[in-house]
Parts: sequence; C-alpha cells; structure tokens
Amino acid sequence: MTTQGKEEIFDSVRTIIGQALRVEESKVEPRSSLIRDLGAESIDFLDIVFRLEKAFRIKIPKGELFPEKLLTDARFVKDGRITPAGLAELKHTLPNADWNGFEKNPEIALLGDLFTVGMIVDYLTGKLAPASK
Repeated sequence: MTTQGKEEIFDSVRTIIGQALRVEESKVEPRSSLIRDLGAESIDFLDIVFRLEKAFRIKIPKGELFPEKLLTDARFVKDGRITPAGLAELKHTLPNADWNGFEKNPEIALLGDLFTVGMIVDYLTGKLAPASK
C-alpha cells in the first residue's frame, strides 16, 4: 500500500465511480451524492467497494463504508426517521460524512445524501494514511 495524497485518491475514486456507475468522470465531484446526483443503487455500492479494494489494495470491512444493517435495527429507526441512538451510531460509523443538513432532518429518505464522493475520498485518505507512532 503506497501513500497517496488526497488529490490522487480523488482522481482514482472519480475514475472508479465513473466506471461503476457509467457516468462521465466530469460529473463526479467531491460533493456529488452517489444516489441523488450519480444514480447509484444499492447493488452499485457493492461494486464500488470491490473496485476500491482492488484499486487501493485494501480490505473494507462490511458495513464500514456503507452501514446497511443500521436501517433494520429498531433501536436506530422509528417512523421513517433515524433515532438519536441511530444518529450517534451513524456518526461513529461515518465520521467523514457531512452531517449539517441531515442532523436537522434525519429522515431515512435523505440518508443517501450522506454518501458523497468526498466522504469516500476522506475515508480512503484516513485508511491509507501511515499509522501514527
């Protein structure tokens, strides 16, 4: 695993997402939502994780980048909204997400907006950083 800068990581992620979602790379920007802006569906998330693992030679544990099991846990979801406990769990699981808008209105329908290209780049930047000694 080589050390890469954030810009290099973004360039690789842009290519990977463009290929996985069959969209022009010019449309893949840090603030792009994978679902809303780029048309990703649930099956695409598996493909993206596979491609990221292959390209960056890393293992991304299931649920670490896209926490799918959270939505089926009654402690975390109620009446179409993420509960305070669910929000705390999401923040722990997705520390690189932009929480500003979602925190104020934690509807499940808006959850997909958290999954942005920038979130993936930040996740990979942290994952690929040399361990502090």
